[in-house]
Amino acid sequence: MASIELPDPEPELESDETSSVERAIADRESRRSFASRPLALTDVSQLLWAAQGITHTRDGIAMRATPSAGTTYPLTAFLEVARDGNEELAPGCYRYEPAAHRLERTLEGSVHEALTRAALGQDVVRNAPTTVVLTGAYDRTRRQYPDRGERYVHMEAGHAAENVHLLCESRELNCCPVGAFSAGDVADVLGLPDRLEALYLLPVGHRTGDR
Repeated sequence: MASIELPDPEPELESDETSSVERAIADRESRRSFASRPLALTDVSQLLWAAQGITHTRDGIAMRATPSAGTTYPLTAFLEVARDGNEELAPGCYRYEPAAHRLERTLEGSVHEALTRAALGQDVVRNAPTTVVLTGAYDRTRRQYPDRGERYVHMEAGHAAENVHLLCESRELNCCPVGAFSAGDVADVLGLPDRLEALYLLPVGHRTGDR
């Protein structure tokens, strides 16, 4: 499958391009309407970096943008692109590779209608040009924390999702958390390996005048 190099993440943008963390927290809300135009690759780059990107190295370990119990990092982020319009990202599904900060295309052609059905037909998924899908490998964390591993994976998915929300608010993008879906159906649609379970859907798009 093809690889897509992403623009370098920008932890510090100019003040007229972003807002403070405090402002983003104050303004954040679930926004369920989206303009039809696709996200730019720079927006995609920032979103995925905020979810799972590498921020620094400590004791030889590449640390990601979200905390992880025992640095087990069980999450894998996928990007579903719904429609044509972005010359750099054709419709399909892509896996984010944090170490290289790039996308690996895993599925060619739109799976948008199937993903919408897996999300119980919700319009917020149907109308979004892009959906970030957070998946988790429970065994990665259970090996270190047999009794609490599943809980820690769910906490980590929440950390990553909140980063995406705040990044969207900062960049004036709309985002809404979606937890109502069939994990098995999402796995089938995206062709996930058995070790990964779908945990969270985050439809994202440009703003319209509506919420």
